[in-house]
Amino acid sequence: MAKKQFKTESKKLMDLMINSIYTNKEIFLRELISNASDAIDKLYYKSLTDDSISVKKKDFEINLSIDKDNRILTITDNGIGMTKDELENNLGTIAKSGSLEFKTENEHKKNIDIIGQFGVGFYSAFMVASNIKVTSRAFGSDEAYVWESSGIDGYTIEKGELDTNGTKIELTIKEDKEEEIYDELLHDHFIESLVKKYSNYITYPIKLNGSKDSLNDMVPLWKRSKNSIKEEDYNTFYKDKFNDYTDPARVIHTSAEGLVSFNSLLFIPTNAPFDFYTKNYEKGLQLYSNGVLIMDKCDKLLPDYYSFVKGVVDSPDLSLNISREMLQQDKTLGIIAKNIETKIHKELLDMIENDRSKYEEFFKNFGMQIKFGIYNEFGINKDKLKDLLIFTSSKDMKQYTLKEYKERMKEDQKAIYYVCGETNEKIDVLPIVEQFKDKDYEVLYCTNYMDEFVMSTLQKYDDVDIKNIDKASTDLSTEEETKELEKKNEESKDMFKVMKEAISDVSTVRFTNKLKNHPVCLSSEGEITIEMEKVINAMPTDNHIDAAKVLEINENHKIADKLKHLYETDKEALKDYTKILYAQARLIEGLPIDNPTEITNLICNVISDEKED
Repeated sequence: MAKKQFKTESKKLMDLMINSIYTNKEIFLRELISNASDAIDKLYYKSLTDDSISVKKKDFEINLSIDKDNRILTITDNGIGMTKDELENNLGTIAKSGSLEFKTENEHKKNIDIIGQFGVGFYSAFMVASNIKVTSRAFGSDEAYVWESSGIDGYTIEKGELDTNGTKIELTIKEDKEEEIYDELLHDHFIESLVKKYSNYITYPIKLNGSKDSLNDMVPLWKRSKNSIKEEDYNTFYKDKFNDYTDPARVIHTSAEGLVSFNSLLFIPTNAPFDFYTKNYEKGLQLYSNGVLIMDKCDKLLPDYYSFVKGVVDSPDLSLNISREMLQQDKTLGIIAKNIETKIHKELLDMIENDRSKYEEFFKNFGMQIKFGIYNEFGINKDKLKDLLIFTSSKDMKQYTLKEYKERMKEDQKAIYYVCGETNEKIDVLPIVEQFKDKDYEVLYCTNYMDEFVMSTLQKYDDVDIKNIDKASTDLSTEEETKELEKKNEESKDMFKVMKEAISDVSTVRFTNKLKNHPVCLSSEGEITIEMEKVINAMPTDNHIDAAKVLEINENHKIADKLKHLYETDKEALKDYTKILYAQARLIEGLPIDNPTEITNLICNVISDEKED
């Protein structure tokens, strides 16, 4: 029989599809099984409205068989089958979708779940097959027809034989090439793994080589009633599905109907994966269309700050034949993603309120990602994420949210105060913290390198300013105390000028009344803080920044009198003392000393002079 030719457009589409659209060749089996499921669905749905059709759902199944000797993989269903004209229309024209037409014709009916689009998906089989033979017998017909093709050259249609209604697809698997392996498609265990991976939740049993046992689970956990699922079922599913050895911290099981319908089963892990904070980590949820895997990790379903979430999303409103590029512009996916983000956010807030210890453990593992979400993109998401932050408090060294801090602020307190440092213990003994403790003002201790950037991005919590107590501008002095200090600084400005000559990298030297027992501290002016300087300069880049540093000297400490005396009697000694004080202040702040040998010699000289006196 003479071959019929594909249309020119179809030839181009076939070439484009095989070489570009489907880069993952193994999905061909997913497409063919989905088409088989569609064909069964069509017959089953017809039986619901046509009393002359006597079929039961339990009688349907999809069978796979492997003939290694002849390199043939066969997929057979007992669905509605196709007439000669349907074979011509559905397979003779690429992207001609019989399933899509059926769905359109029956869109007024409920519960019509047609997951495939017989056309483009079918032709994905040419990625692995040198020849495809489709034998089909339409329900109610005594005649079967065979459609056969070896690719772009064309196809033939002729009469054939099939014992019952349905469709049998025989793929002649290609021979192995240097860079392309096809032999594995002729091994039972590999075919079984493909079914488990892509078609595990098809609602009809898929059997291999005449086995009575089904390869697939058929009813996915996320489509089951929550009341019928035990906690151990969720935990087992999560650990098996996502290769984790610990139970998840939280499970979010959602079923949404409306403009967009979908089921989702999300998990908040207890521990961070070993590669979570590396460039190799890939975020994303498994995306299904009616139980058929479309994408293993759909990154468009999760914002970066929730990239730790694992899970699956299954929606009948997504096309099975959809590329990653098309997903990026899919409005349905956007609606689902927004809904999922809201669910995750509410779950985390619930953990804060009702399971604090578990949330603190979660935040230890994934808090960095939340913080990055606040700082990233110029703070566009800061208001959305601010209530998820927790910090250790000077009040009792326990962790609190910004909301909790605000609720117990003292009446006369004007801001939310924080300070950054290496550890909570080191921060707690900083000279700058002393004044705030005396006034019983709570201070949040920030020990993560991103905290300074996060707080600077937030600037406010609701209507309350967030202030770094390590900045020179943050002061608890009364107006009277401030004026008195300004007067003393003005009187000592010539002395400070001499002192500044000894430490040229300091922008200002002055007296302060922030300190109680400590003689000196280092603060900063401007946008760049000392903590930012440490973080940025520690990065493996050529970038180097310097904060505008202020050396603040306790005006009520005896060191102030010593400095004044040296200014009157020995300005060179004043410079030596200044260098020592500055080195001391740098050490307290965790900054390096550029000239440790000089400083140690100066300390020894000062000690020796004191002993002689």
